[in-house]
Amino acid sequence: SPYAKYLCLSLGLLFLGKQDTVEATLEVSKTLNEHVSRFCQVTLESLAYAGTGDVLKVQQLLAMCGEHVTDADADGAAWKTMHQGPAVIGMALIAMAEPLGAQMAGRSLEHMLQYSDPPVRRAVPLAIAVLNVSNPDMTAVDTLGRLSHDADSEVAQAAVLALGLVGAGTNNSRLAGILRNLASYYYKDPVLLFLVKIAQGLVHMGKGLLTMSPYHTERQLLSGVGLSGVLAVLFSALDMKATLTGKHSYVLYALCTAMKPRMLMTLDEEGKLLPVQVRIGQAVDVVAQAGRPKTITGFQTHSTPVLMGVGERAELATEKYIALSPVLEGQVILKLNPDYTEALDK
Repeated sequence: SPYAKYLCLSLGLLFLGKQDTVEATLEVSKTLNEHVSRFCQVTLESLAYAGTGDVLKVQQLLAMCGEHVTDADADGAAWKTMHQGPAVIGMALIAMAEPLGAQMAGRSLEHMLQYSDPPVRRAVPLAIAVLNVSNPDMTAVDTLGRLSHDADSEVAQAAVLALGLVGAGTNNSRLAGILRNLASYYYKDPVLLFLVKIAQGLVHMGKGLLTMSPYHTERQLLSGVGLSGVLAVLFSALDMKATLTGKHSYVLYALCTAMKPRMLMTLDEEGKLLPVQVRIGQAVDVVAQAGRPKTITGFQTHSTPVLMGVGERAELATEKYIALSPVLEGQVILKLNPDYTEALDK
């Protein structure tokens, strides 16, 4: 039953990012019915270590993905491979914390596409979506574009939905072109056409003013609420026929919890809009560097409110105001700099 998966997911969300706290519940989950027990264990462990980059957990999940269940094709034996879907998604969940881990997970997912069984391959597009939510990375888009024409219809369906999540709110023209081509390619398949329309809606979400990335504050903090909305849809996508493309398409509304504006707005101390000049550029990692190194590179100067892209950072271009927040993201309150003189800006 698809509802049993939601039960496991909701239990896992209670322990999102809690790491060792999940151990007691993990032991209890081993006593459940064998049809759901392994699925529950993998889900609990994946969510408890989400965003931690724990290499040992990733290796455990990789081992599960590599299992070959010989009698899984027998009638009523599909549950024996049911745990492999969340294992693939869990691997991406744990590795998404920092760019290098995400890159390594991406390589592992490529290997799974070549060597793994169908239940694992069906979850790979969803794992790619987890690693690149609202981040239309060229490699990810190319892989998903290739998988959207896969011979296995379930892989193609997952890839189309993943394309929507990867480009959510970005208005990415290349992705929009891929989806237009898919719409004409699948015009006779109502299920895939429905998913293409959903993906197109996600790419143009909020006319490009929204994002669904669960990370904020310069990718230092993870929004549990945002991630839970994305996971609800991804776990539904493990069994499309029974959920999203069946009678329960309304589960897609769970994505609303992940939507947030991606513009930078500067306000004065009374909460009124205050247009100021800001520099927007690619963020540079300056951890443990001496002095005051440049935090952005290749910047452009804009007047607020301004849109922030993936991996971009903002800094004030004038000394006239002081930001009350150390991170310029979302709504930022500014106050006048009491020591300001015209010479400071020069």
